[in-house]
Amino acid sequence: MNHCGTQKLETDRLILRRYVIEDAVAMYNNWASDKEVTKYLMWQPHPSLEISRKVTAAWVNQYSDKSFYHWAIALKENGDEPIGDIAVVNMNEETSAVHIGYCIGRAWWHNGITSEALEAVMDYLFDEVNVNRIESRHDPRNPNSGKVMQKCNMKYEGTLRSSDWNNQGICDACYYALLKSER
Repeated sequence: MNHCGTQKLETDRLILRRYVIEDAVAMYNNWASDKEVTKYLMWQPHPSLEISRKVTAAWVNQYSDKSFYHWAIALKENGDEPIGDIAVVNMNEETSAVHIGYCIGRAWWHNGITSEALEAVMDYLFDEVNVNRIESRHDPRNPNSGKVMQKCNMKYEGTLRSSDWNNQGICDACYYALLKSER
């Protein structure tokens, strides 16, 4: 892979950019403290703004690592305020594969924003980083996450039973992926 780090990406409606320390307030208010947003995620809702500040600071400190890919999702019409998050959460250098995770504030659900962000990140990873395989997964009780993957032409590869966990406990995991050659 040709690691080039988290670069600013733009779509028709979105700016995907690096986090800055000041984003902690928007992160906390827009999604990180919401139990519905984090229901099927692997991290607990943030009980305080201080937790969001610590998490944001940790991410900001990782941007010097060229193999760190983590974006704040902002709507152009709202200025620079983050409304969600998308990142490479796992990477396999040997197979040139990445696993992407994402979440977005409840106020912006069902508007195609997450799939627009995922498509931009996938294009960047395939074209600039030279990734061969991009995958993601979701709890089958959260089918809207799978719809995001389907909109981005990811192919359903199967459901692994009781193979994962989230804030609901042990769960099944529906896997989707797209290979660079399938674009």
